[in-house]
Amino acid sequence: MVAVLNSVINGAAKLNLLGSLLASVGSEPFSSVTLARVRDNMLNISKASWELGTAAQALTELYTPSLSVFSPSAFPPPSTLNASWTPTHTFNIVNTTLRNKPASSKTLWANQGSAADPASLGTAVLLANWTRTDKRSPWYSSAAQGQLSYLLNDAPRSRAGAISHRANEVQFWSDFVYMVPPFIAYYGALQSDKDLLLEAYNQCRLYRDALQDPSPQLGIPTWRHIVQGSFQDNTHWATGNGWAAAGMMRVLATFNHSSFGSELRKEQANLVDWIDEILVTSWKYQEPNGALHNVINDPTTFTDTSATALIAATTYRLAALTRDFKSVPSANHALSFIQRSLTSDGWLQGTVDPLKFHSPSARGEHSPEGQAFVLLLDAGFRAFKDVVEGGPVVEGSGAVRGGL
Repeated sequence: MVAVLNSVINGAAKLNLLGSLLASVGSEPFSSVTLARVRDNMLNISKASWELGTAAQALTELYTPSLSVFSPSAFPPPSTLNASWTPTHTFNIVNTTLRNKPASSKTLWANQGSAADPASLGTAVLLANWTRTDKRSPWYSSAAQGQLSYLLNDAPRSRAGAISHRANEVQFWSDFVYMVPPFIAYYGALQSDKDLLLEAYNQCRLYRDALQDPSPQLGIPTWRHIVQGSFQDNTHWATGNGWAAAGMMRVLATFNHSSFGSELRKEQANLVDWIDEILVTSWKYQEPNGALHNVINDPTTFTDTSATALIAATTYRLAALTRDFKSVPSANHALSFIQRSLTSDGWLQGTVDPLKFHSPSARGEHSPEGQAFVLLLDAGFRAFKDVVEGGPVVEGSGAVRGGL
């Protein structure tokens, strides 16, 4: 298990860490103007279900952090929201999605081809339902229930019980871990349903069992991208590892702040280990300029800003929760690289084409998820900086303390 540092950080060590952090990336790595440009660009080019689901999550974490699962106040959310704390862009995504959803579709996005990707919107739908002004309307709750029912009862499953990423065959994609388990866990936390929380955990476990590559040359294993089904991608795709680590991080935070936190310490400890093994291995292959390669352990592949941003964001999130700072210098180095890769008009350059996996984005093309990862990176950095600066950290039920 990861050695978790005591939550009371030595004063001198804290100052040294803060000084190193600020020297590396500055106190505000991206200005509010830059972030707004990144956000607007993201919203303009996000079209697919997983793109919009990831965008909704990034917007919530950055602009209304008290409503995200990383906040001790996440469960339950407030039943009503004032104007300054309403995640307007997130709810716009939700409302547009539900208006376009056919009444006959149990999933939030019809005919996606993926059994998993529509669920990426589920957390935002549940948040909209909890905070809705019309308490009599079942619009959001019915949509969320349909999505959950599809996953639990209709989607293909492996013999071991893993829900398939694809709708027409049993196939494992590392992307799944960001799309499905966080939604199931959030549903469970809101409904005080321990079985749903454990279902989310078990899906992470089953996907790790299926996708983790224990090749000796990697030291600590990372995950393959796609296995089983009609085609494979056995490479250690960096964005896929980022999806897996970031998805498990959201499940961990949900457990941590749920009413069952103290009962799920073993599961939380395992999630910490599973996230950390991906992060440690990824940074082992970091380039001197701070970048990660599109295939983590293959330096002949191009460097990819999307994966670099997402894995750095997850590194900050894990460090903020566990107070284990060993990978933070690598995240700082990566953040500096992302700062240099962002244009003045808010476009992340040097991304992988998210539809082709192993080709860079074409000239003039941009990655919707890459844009979202910049927002997630800024949100993760801010959360970690708050911890290092010694601001008040209000621990929720079952919060990580001293050691898991």
